[in-house]
Amino acid sequence: MVNKRVPDWLNSSLWSSPAPQQSSAQPPSPSPLNEDNAVKVSGSASGDDNAVKAPVVIRAESKHAPTRANKAETRDPLGCSSGNCYHSDDENGSSASSTTSSAAAAAAAAVSSAEDISRQAQLFQELSRKIINMGEVRKLASQGIPDGAGIRATVWKLLLGYLPTEKALWPTELAKKRSQYKNFKEELLMNPSEITRKLEKSVILDDEGTVIEDKGELPRSEITQGEHPLSLGKNSIWNQFFQDTEIIEQIDRDVKRTHPDLHFFSGDTPFAKSNQDSLRNILIIFAKLNPGIRYVQGMNEILAPLFYVFKNDPNEENAASAEADTFFCFVELLSGFRDHFCQQLDNSVVGIRSTITKLSQFLKEHDEELWRHLEMTTKVNPQFYAFRWITLLLTQEFNFPDSLLIWDTLLSDPEGPLETLLRVCCAMLIIVRRRLLAGDFTSNLKLLQNYPSTNISHLLYVANKLRVKSG
Repeated sequence: MVNKRVPDWLNSSLWSSPAPQQSSAQPPSPSPLNEDNAVKVSGSASGDDNAVKAPVVIRAESKHAPTRANKAETRDPLGCSSGNCYHSDDENGSSASSTTSSAAAAAAAAVSSAEDISRQAQLFQELSRKIINMGEVRKLASQGIPDGAGIRATVWKLLLGYLPTEKALWPTELAKKRSQYKNFKEELLMNPSEITRKLEKSVILDDEGTVIEDKGELPRSEITQGEHPLSLGKNSIWNQFFQDTEIIEQIDRDVKRTHPDLHFFSGDTPFAKSNQDSLRNILIIFAKLNPGIRYVQGMNEILAPLFYVFKNDPNEENAASAEADTFFCFVELLSGFRDHFCQQLDNSVVGIRSTITKLSQFLKEHDEELWRHLEMTTKVNPQFYAFRWITLLLTQEFNFPDSLLIWDTLLSDPEGPLETLLRVCCAMLIIVRRRLLAGDFTSNLKLLQNYPSTNISHLLYVANKLRVKSG
């Protein structure tokens, strides 16, 4: 039976309020962002004008990486320059935010700031316990993690299982993992010459018993088949090196394109280049440790939020070890989505097409009228827009601060991020349902590939309502 209408709460004027301003009591993020949108990553929601994004298939053989064209236009997520950053569809499919009074905006900002401060205090309290109550941490984090004092960095590490719930074990576990990552770098980032000889001086004796230094050079007669640069053997380290070169070049290109609107990732400054090197190292090591997947375009976009959050931890020791911490958290996060990046599994029950089908069925369950209009009337195949939504965990559909808020919810769900991701994607469709119902193939495809600015609090609220209804 076709749903005739959506609930009244979906289009409540509550969601038309402007973006709340952050309280001065909250410390700003220490990251150097683009001066044109000098922002603080906040627990507040926001929207921005996204550039048109063409469909992208993120396969290793693809020639073009996912881009964030014109993202330098991103606005301050703590405020709106145009006065109509937020909107919900009204009966005419237009924004209601322009009619919101400044008094209401100020009141909403005050309430939001108070809630953020309260939630921050509650998270501090939970993180100070000897045994972390993950149920309470998940509950608080799902509402958005306020910035400051490295709370998000610590909570994400807990949610991803990188930190144990017993706080006394943190120093030991961190030291062990960071040492392990250091070993990975030493073993996997060396070129074949370094691997074969290590280029370490070793003391040896000549025929007369005189101590000499070995410079790491081998006589030609002593070079094995596997050590020869022209060897094509499967076990040849040089053959493997040349195979890796193509992947490394792709990683280099993608890393340089990561968030060109943020000075943290982009630019010629030593800081940006250092951050790019860290992303590159992590992706190369992951590719070598996971030969079944290697590297697939788009992984850099999933890696970026993790590294950004960990690198901006006010704790200097944690910030200095952000690369190691990010690697293990990236591995854990991707473990729940890795089948989406394996082309051989595309048509399997765990592949990306199966997940997209689940989204379609989920929409049909909650709003059959919209589902029928999209897939039956206008023939908008969900793969045209949902492929990127799902594989890149919505990092390309919203500005960077909003992506962090969405990830707070994704990572905190005890059911796992995939189910929550599908709910958020379904909520994205329902929120703009009137525009979609009024549109044809071309307009709907353009809308979904260039998702409009949205009140993230409203989006996550609708997604949570879908969970309640499913239960």
